[in-house]
Amino acid sequence: MLGVAVFYYWPIVKNIITSFQQTNAFGGDPQFVGLDNYKSLFAEPEIGSAIGNTLLYTLILLIGVPLSVAIASMVELPGLRGKSVYRMIYFLPYLAMPMAVAQVWKVLYNGNFGLINQFLRVVGVDDPPYWIVTPGFAIVAVSVFGLWCSIGFNVIILSSGLKGIPRELYEAASIDGATGVKQFRWVTVPLLTPSIFFLSITTTIGGFQLFDALFAMIGRGNPAEPKTRSLVSLFYRQAFVDSNQGAGAATAIVILLFVAIVTVIQFIGQKKWVNYV
Repeated sequence: MLGVAVFYYWPIVKNIITSFQQTNAFGGDPQFVGLDNYKSLFAEPEIGSAIGNTLLYTLILLIGVPLSVAIASMVELPGLRGKSVYRMIYFLPYLAMPMAVAQVWKVLYNGNFGLINQFLRVVGVDDPPYWIVTPGFAIVAVSVFGLWCSIGFNVIILSSGLKGIPRELYEAASIDGATGVKQFRWVTVPLLTPSIFFLSITTTIGGFQLFDALFAMIGRGNPAEPKTRSLVSLFYRQAFVDSNQGAGAATAIVILLFVAIVTVIQFIGQKKWVNYV
């Protein structure tokens, strides 16, 4: 409890205090400014697009949860050989360094010679977009990269959940005439809902913390960068580029509140669809 208090709760308390203060890059005593940092944050012209980009990224990541359910179900099919190999293949992207893998994806997204645009030209798209330098397309490109990175972790969690489903339930469903699709719909999915709920929570929190993928793929000096910022990249600019720790702390508190509100809503809603056996 002492470790949790020192390394988790005290930084949160300190951040709340700092969010009501004005600081500068040259040190000195911070000045109490009340809610001015919060007012300045919501007056920022970028705040709307930052919230929208963060929500879009989170929603695209959440698409990976049902996709992972389908993949995990195929990996765990009874009688399938080489299951450990398939698990390893799907889990490897999660283990890879995001900054290094992002460089590979930047090459794939290259507007002139990238593999994605070459494929689009082959199938008849004459003028494919320049993915990571075009506002609008850039955040979608980063989101697809984030989705690809998250699939492996999801599959491992769901595979563990699938192992906990008794085979007798499938045998009983088969006796009742349920086919493979019906068994998936009425046995697999309901009994996987605790794992699906867990992944929904962790994916949402991870989506609201979007920064490293943007920093690696978009970077600074990119024409799409001003329209592709997330809430955390806004925090980074305020706290570490502009050296305005008070404004950065206020942004961090807003992110914390967003995550807390969405998480509470998810916990309330899970009572209607999560089945704990």
